[in-house]
Amino acid sequence: MAFGRKKPAMASRKKRTRTREKAKCRFCREKSDELDYKDIAVLQKLVTNQGKHFSRKRSGNCAKHQRESRRALKRARYIGLMPFCG
Repeated sequence: MAFGRKKPAMASRKKRTRTREKAKCRFCREKSDELDYKDIAVLQKLVTNQGKHFSRKRSGNCAKHQRESRRALKRARYIGLMPFCG
């Protein structure tokens, strides 16, 4: 009968949860005040090869800097520094 067996000693132990330090946004680490639309090298790191903006999860930005990067990207596209599509 399977109901009468005891569990092995390893299974009854509690698993320890490790607290991992939360990764910070790259702009928060640098303590930069504002993202500049003229800084094309930084903006290209936040865009796919098709020209789409990376998500927060993929880029690692916080909400504040994701909004600023989106705004800077739109300004750079409007002026003509960045293409609308890849």
